[in-house]
Amino acid sequence: MASVHSTAIVSAGARLAPDVTVGAFSLIGDDVEIGSATRIASHVVVAPRTRIGRRNRIFQFASVGEIPQDRKYGGEPTGTSIGDDNVIREFVTIHAGTAQDRGTTSIGHRNLLLAYTHVAHDCLIGDDTTFSNNAQLAGHVVVGDFAVLGGFVGVHQFCRIGEHAMVAAGSIVLQDVPPFVTAAGYPAKPRGINSEGLRRREFSAEDLAAIRRAYKALYRAKLPLEEARRAIAAVAQSAPAVKPMSDFLATTGRGIIR
Repeated sequence: MASVHSTAIVSAGARLAPDVTVGAFSLIGDDVEIGSATRIASHVVVAPRTRIGRRNRIFQFASVGEIPQDRKYGGEPTGTSIGDDNVIREFVTIHAGTAQDRGTTSIGHRNLLLAYTHVAHDCLIGDDTTFSNNAQLAGHVVVGDFAVLGGFVGVHQFCRIGEHAMVAAGSIVLQDVPPFVTAAGYPAKPRGINSEGLRRREFSAEDLAAIRRAYKALYRAKLPLEEARRAIAAVAQSAPAVKPMSDFLATTGRGIIR
């Protein structure tokens, strides 16, 4: 049986794995599922229709799965899905999806969300990302695997942050940031590739060289965007490490930072 503090309130309709712990004064809503070995600290709210996987740690005063801050929301039964091995620190807010989009806000595995991070409705976050303190996502944002957002970063609704990208502290993202790119400023502009992050993830010297060639085609060769896309697709034919960038550019969004 789950270990629930005597002052916590857990809805009869919630389903908690036997080794879940729930701290003092926390509130677990109806139709909530919490997986094995997840630890919920004190004063945490987990709203209805939230799915939380295994071995997550949610710190005090976090709010997970609450209804979206969206004027279009009319009480539809939308939800929130969180994978395994995530760390959600103090005062993080994660809101449920809307019927106008996927209906679910989704967070993958092994993500680190530092204090005061906000994940708005319908966001889709991959695996192994890092959100520094006060990183803020508007609605419908997509964040790829291993992306890093610095402190006080703000991301406009419907933007995409590609995998292995890094957005420097205090930046405001108004358009898509392609994979592997470091962005900084207000509005955020490209500042090179995320070389240090890629080395830490054991990208080879050959992969790094190919990614640099792709970056130069996109940002330094002064090519029209369509020509740059074709050049990067050609690089990806012989260098599979570049394929995430090629695929990202093939999908239209808000336009990329340039």
